[in-house]
Amino acid sequence: MLHKLIYFLVLAMFCLGCKKEILPKPNSQLRLDYPEATYIQFKGSCPATFDINQDAVIKAKSDCGFTINYPKMKATIYMSYKPVQNNINVLLRDAQKLTYEHVIKADDILEQPFINKDHRVFGMFYQVNGNAATNAQFYVTDSTKHFMDCSVYFYAKPNFDSVMPAADYVKNDMRRLMESLRWK
Repeated sequence: MLHKLIYFLVLAMFCLGCKKEILPKPNSQLRLDYPEATYIQFKGSCPATFDINQDAVIKAKSDCGFTINYPKMKATIYMSYKPVQNNINVLLRDAQKLTYEHVIKADDILEQPFINKDHRVFGMFYQVNGNAATNAQFYVTDSTKHFMDCSVYFYAKPNFDSVMPAADYVKNDMRRLMESLRWK
């Protein structure tokens, strides 16, 4: 009996004692490098001009709306234009409502007012943090004739950590678009 116990203990020591220590590997980070943005001015038949990234593909719609595609990032910026016809309060409310529909998935929504008195461009830039469908939106108006709103959507599952480098890149382009917008 003692012989069997010693044999079992020696066998257990060999099986358990010679095991290599397993160290967990750190998570790797995907490095996404995008070229530095170069901007060109877009002039179309609609009542506004603005700068866009020369690597983006812009398509004009018949109603003065635009899509600006980033094929490498699977992202599209949607812009829509609406004339102001004694409905500025409705247009502002709709733009704000669209942004705050993302509050369910968003961790935080930062509002950044935009005022360019020289060119009569006034608006709000929204940065949506978290796993929302969009991470940036804005609207601009001159308060009397023109209103434009804009949002970006990625064609991927909204996982903020995964799309953050691309989202930051496109968000910077959107900010440049808003800041360079001029009414005709």
